[in-house]
Amino acid sequence: MKSLPYQNVSCGVTSMRSINLFVEERGHQVFLNALLRRLAKHYEISIEITFSTAKGGHGKVLSKLKEYITELLDEQENLPDLLIVSTDGNCKGFLVRKQEIDITIKGFTGQIVYAIPDPHIERWLLLDSAAFKKILGKGCNAPAQKCERGLYKRLLLEAVRQAGVRPLLGGIEYTEDLVDAMDLGTLERKEASLGKLLKDLRHKFQEWERAEQITSEGPSNKSSEAETPQP
Repeated sequence: MKSLPYQNVSCGVTSMRSINLFVEERGHQVFLNALLRRLAKHYEISIEITFSTAKGGHGKVLSKLKEYITELLDEQENLPDLLIVSTDGNCKGFLVRKQEIDITIKGFTGQIVYAIPDPHIERWLLLDSAAFKKILGKGCNAPAQKCERGLYKRLLLEAVRQAGVRPLLGGIEYTEDLVDAMDLGTLERKEASLGKLLKDLRHKFQEWERAEQITSEGPSNKSSEAETPQP
């Protein structure tokens, strides 16, 4: 487990929410970091993020996740405010992956959100052509959902190159900027796998926002029931 000091987002409120990420690979980590920072800024919630990465595919993710949960259960008093488990769907779908995770984390009673890109995390970066154009200068085609191994890594690389940019890390290095530019409201409504994550995180941040309002001097001017933020 490694703490990310640059991911401590302080917004002038009293409660620091701890969020643990357990992810399949770095691409998941970078995407979720950027998304959580954006939501924290919008809802004015202070967060501290730690992460653990299980490289080696989905099977490795489950075995490492079991070890990780065992460690958390041994330290019940230090459970995070939120655990996010992220692994590619690989065309198995959200429910199958969720069931596999639930079996693995049996006994864990903390708050959990599932981030399951289907089929792969790179597809999420190609869903918003307007955001892609804003960051890279040229839009991209939203890819159809296919199960070909390595397809979305290749499509992301090609889309970045077609924008006239030379990607040094396959395009994943633009993740933070792309997430900041995305139309989250539209994606929540129209994209199944990403939409489920956005909805769950929106509800969690709204819950934290309401808790902050109770302890503050007055209510926030923002509506807690608003759609996913458009900063």
